[in-house]
Amino acid sequence: MEKKWWKESVVYQIYPRSFCDSNGDGIGDLNGIRSKLDYLQNLGINVIWLSPVYKSPNDDNGYDISDYRDIMDDFGTMDDFDALLKEAHEHGIKIVMDLVVNHTSDEHKWFIESRSSKNNSKRDYYIWREPRNGKEPNNWGSCFSGSAWQFDETTGMYYLHCFSKKQPDLNWDNPKVRDEVFDMMTWWCDKGIDGFRMDVISMISKVEGLPDGKVWPGSKYGDLANTTNGPHVHDYLKEMNKRVLSKYDIMTVGECAGVTIGEAKKYASDDQTELNMVFQFEHMGLDYDENGKWTTKRFYLPDLKENLTKWEYELEGKAWNSLYWDNHDQPRIVSRLGDETPQSAKCIATILHMMKGTPYVYQGEELGMTNCRFGKIDNCRDIEVINAYKDIVGSGKRTEDDFMKAVEAKGRDNARTPMQWDSSENAGFTTGKPWIMVNPNYEKINAKAEVDDEDSVYNYYKRLINIRRNSDWSDIIVYGEYELLDPKDENVFVYLRKLNNKTLLVICNVSSKETEYRVPVDFKDEAALLISDNENVKLQKDIKLPPWFAGVWEINLNK
Repeated sequence: MEKKWWKESVVYQIYPRSFCDSNGDGIGDLNGIRSKLDYLQNLGINVIWLSPVYKSPNDDNGYDISDYRDIMDDFGTMDDFDALLKEAHEHGIKIVMDLVVNHTSDEHKWFIESRSSKNNSKRDYYIWREPRNGKEPNNWGSCFSGSAWQFDETTGMYYLHCFSKKQPDLNWDNPKVRDEVFDMMTWWCDKGIDGFRMDVISMISKVEGLPDGKVWPGSKYGDLANTTNGPHVHDYLKEMNKRVLSKYDIMTVGECAGVTIGEAKKYASDDQTELNMVFQFEHMGLDYDENGKWTTKRFYLPDLKENLTKWEYELEGKAWNSLYWDNHDQPRIVSRLGDETPQSAKCIATILHMMKGTPYVYQGEELGMTNCRFGKIDNCRDIEVINAYKDIVGSGKRTEDDFMKAVEAKGRDNARTPMQWDSSENAGFTTGKPWIMVNPNYEKINAKAEVDDEDSVYNYYKRLINIRRNSDWSDIIVYGEYELLDPKDENVFVYLRKLNNKTLLVICNVSSKETEYRVPVDFKDEAALLISDNENVKLQKDIKLPPWFAGVWEINLNK
């Protein structure tokens, strides 16, 4: 396995709007992030993934970009960005930008020109189609409810938007679009950034002819299967790699909706002709049901183990894996898989950080920040939630109370409530009125209290990160092979990591009850403890695991 800095890194995702507000307007900003670099350096992470900070009308919280070479007014100026980049590098922290190039804002100058007339030079920068029988060109539904097509009066044609109608999809089949995107990426790389997280990059090539999608039971529209992993996606990414990525020592991760393991091996192959790694979403759908994500269903541990293990096994020696529980699109894992206690946060963190792949920590995850009880739809800000509410509650399919329970379990705003810095008003996030409600539990769960508490979730994350990055076990954790034990056990997640003659044993009791467990491998008595949330528990063949126990040992296997 070839050693690379991005394989050995721990990434921290910042959602700028909710991280830290430096000027009292209720919105997080670049200078707020700068003020917290000491905190992040102390935690031990060495890469920041910055959710979009580009100029945007903010229809989808910055994922609708109107100018790729400017900064959103809410967040500051390009001078502020340059200062952040410089200071982050001085702290030994790299900056990875969010690259959103499946679509732009409808307020981007390219789209303003494109919609102005059928013969404009930028017309073919986007995907325009004539009406079909006076209606939409096909049956595709948007990810944010409703049709994926918007009729435009100016030219009497429809444009495609897989997300909001203010997010028209770019036409990557047009080489001029690719030239524009690659030129912009080069501009950022020359500025000194350290990589890109690529938003829905698996969607840049649509199936030719744009055929109808499958209409699933209960849905009015066809799915978007014909927009993911399309016929030219690998050609375009190879071209991107050749023209931009290969010229810089940077990190790349693709958000790949609908990705299979077979596709992931192409996107993130060890031959490094496309991307370094991808985000897959299979494990994030394991607690969905017939209502999709709008459910309070919880994970079934054997399913979760099976899925995570499949990716570990299948990518071994072929492609690099990314590891995450939380991000700006997912609810808080300590509420979703855990029981919102510090013990469950530590247990769940151990599972992830001892696996093979590059781990991602989402802001507040290292504090055990939980989902938020929003109570009513007026407290939500996410376009996905608001549109789904109108569609589901508005049509009488479900009651408001029932739907809000699902929102509080799975909605994206759970990840977007302000970072909880201290117990002062608004959790120390802002001196103004926050753009979204603060989780009321900030008085108990906050960074100031946890940094000084050796037994806190924060300090446990700090230890996990340090063991991966700066210990005698770093190589085995980063590069060792993974082996799952007891796949059918409904309470305990146990696996081995092996490299050369070293073996690590990871045991996590993913339940709120004490569990008796028999370790299914034979090992000699002496075992070195790497980390545990309860050092009173000694490793033996038959072991009594307290609720949410986590422990990692180096063991000597009996031959």
